[in-house]
Amino acid sequence: MVAGKPASKGSRAEARERLLVEAAQKDPSRFAELYENNFERVYAFIARRVRDRDVAEDLTSDVFHKALANLAGFDWRGSPFAAWLFRIAANVVADRWKRAGKEVAGDPPEQSTEIDLEELEQRGRLFRAVEGLPADQRRVIGMRFAEGKSIREISQELHKTEGAVKQLQFRGLEKLRVQLGEQNG
Repeated sequence: MVAGKPASKGSRAEARERLLVEAAQKDPSRFAELYENNFERVYAFIARRVRDRDVAEDLTSDVFHKALANLAGFDWRGSPFAAWLFRIAANVVADRWKRAGKEVAGDPPEQSTEIDLEELEQRGRLFRAVEGLPADQRRVIGMRFAEGKSIREISQELHKTEGAVKQLQFRGLEKLRVQLGEQNG
């Protein structure tokens, strides 16, 4: 009966999520666990579309504020709670582009309405792995890849030699490769 295990695992996860949603609908202070479970996926979804960290953070915040405000109206229909959050996120991003369209000429957002949950899960694992790095490595990785700063800019800001920054980056990336390699088998 090994074949029945994946379905039961999915059913347990679905039942747990449903209980969390119902609890949060009755008591909004219980929304925190839903937030924690879905934050990274929603942030990754938005960050991929807006490509600006500050804007992505603001929009992610808007998504969860709207979700909490409208949670009483959420109706369980068998699809994951995250799907509802992604719909809200897509609307928030679209609204942002409509507002910004008159102010700044830029690339339009990615128009894909299909959500790649696997890619979002991978990004979530990456964010968690980066958070697990030592502070100095985490800071260098964040500045280098999230903020797009050069080795020279980072070394000046952190008051370290370029060699030290390169070493921190190398060690951080190696730890990430090992951690993500172990998680992916």
